[in-house]
Amino acid sequence: MKKIIPLLLVLAAPLLLHAATGDVIRTIAAPSPCVTGVAAAGDYLWVVDRKTDLIYKIDHTGTVLKTLTAPGYFCSGIAWDGEALWVADIDFTNTSTESYSGKIYQIDPETGRTLRSLVAPFSDPQGLTWQDGYLWVADNGRRELIKISVEDGTTIQALKAPSGDPRGLAWDGSYLWVADRSRDEIYRVCPETGDVILIMKTPGPYPWGLTWMGKTLMLSDYETDTLTELVVSDGTPCVRSGKRMSEIEVYQDFMNFGPGTVDNLDVYIAEPENRETQKILSIDFPEKPKAMRTDRWGQKAAWFSYKNLGPGDRVKSVMRVKAELYDVTWHIFPEKVGGLDEIPADIKRRFLRDDEKYSLTDPVIQSAVKEAVGDTKNPYFIARNIFDYLRQKLYYERSGGWDIAPTVLKRGNGSCSEYTFVYIAMCRAAGLPARYVGSVVVRGEDACVDYVYHRWVEVYLPGCGWIPVDPSGGDQESPRDQAMYFGHLANRFLITTQGGGGSEYMGWDYNVYETHQNDGPVQVRIETMAEWDRGDQ
Repeated sequence: MKKIIPLLLVLAAPLLLHAATGDVIRTIAAPSPCVTGVAAAGDYLWVVDRKTDLIYKIDHTGTVLKTLTAPGYFCSGIAWDGEALWVADIDFTNTSTESYSGKIYQIDPETGRTLRSLVAPFSDPQGLTWQDGYLWVADNGRRELIKISVEDGTTIQALKAPSGDPRGLAWDGSYLWVADRSRDEIYRVCPETGDVILIMKTPGPYPWGLTWMGKTLMLSDYETDTLTELVVSDGTPCVRSGKRMSEIEVYQDFMNFGPGTVDNLDVYIAEPENRETQKILSIDFPEKPKAMRTDRWGQKAAWFSYKNLGPGDRVKSVMRVKAELYDVTWHIFPEKVGGLDEIPADIKRRFLRDDEKYSLTDPVIQSAVKEAVGDTKNPYFIARNIFDYLRQKLYYERSGGWDIAPTVLKRGNGSCSEYTFVYIAMCRAAGLPARYVGSVVVRGEDACVDYVYHRWVEVYLPGCGWIPVDPSGGDQESPRDQAMYFGHLANRFLITTQGGGGSEYMGWDYNVYETHQNDGPVQVRIETMAEWDRGDQ
């Protein structure tokens, strides 16, 4: 049974200190038990209810000022065009056979009289919002966002829905906002491409209606019978969630089977540092390194050095880390990102340079940048366009070894490292600083082994800082899942390595790097792994 909340106003503090995107500003009780749509109209809200078949006009406290009879019997969305209401309805012929069609009605807000009736070009309309003479409708059946003419319902544009259960829709003047019931998330969507620009969690378990309040969003929740106003943008760059306590042992086990001698073995293990996504609690080396080294990118590494390893000799270089790992989402508003001319000179100097894996001036890279970026000047969209371009041009294949960026792009497939080389090359050729990070990865359970590892890119966006972009992970079906690899990082990764190119200690590797020299022929076994265990909770 649904929980019915008494009609009272629950207000947060007038000013939310340190509020972040998605935080609750205030919550009011819904005027009825089955609200499916909400629309802002100046100082008031219009709410439509599926069960009571009524439309309610309420003030900021939730007080009902007026009721109108709904134009249908399963109204699922409502919008305000400045003069009239628009209501979406699922018109059932027979609920037992799920025979229904979509209708959209224009309603006089004074009398409730139906001014216009449209047959929707689909059967399952849900969210509804107004944009400059057109209506956007969320079609739950086909999982699309459809822009229609209010003259006759003609489809003007159709976009793939961000995820599988689109409900509420809102328009903020530049972007669409979409509430998804199954994911309990709200998405900011580019109306030209359908790309998901931002993801926020909903405060309740069953989001349905959604409307733009000028600077905030108002969301109706079908299960808790509430209307909740949410923070959209306050300057907080990212939010943490999902803390994972982990203990990780990163090691290299080296054995010489002979018959010759390994005269010299150097092993470098990259030392992780605190980041938005991780808090390092302790780092321990059971065997003391010979020294700590710092490369030109600022990467610290423990240096282990061994001499004269004869046949049968075995050495193990070990780093043990205790860390808190977080799921982190960056909330990026492209219109607030600074220009390329606002990037600090030192960052440009270090992270726009060419290197052997990138080949920035190669015609293949130059042509790809022109095709992907064109005349785009906004750093966010430079990064996002390249991300989308590679999603179309490459597929993931890990076959061993690395090729340079132009070769990978011509071939059409690559490993995570090769995706990284191509993405960095294209960003730098477009004038956008980019670097890579390398990590060890949780592979399923908290106690597991990783020997595959993972590498991705960070791009510098003025006003936002370094933002994670995983071009190999972005090859997903839904816009929502694609966006989870742009400005989002799961709590599965301990980032050990940060670099812009070849390192004097780590080479082009990450996590662990080794070199050895030998006297006579030798057969060696090198095992490099990360052992994960669950830390203290």
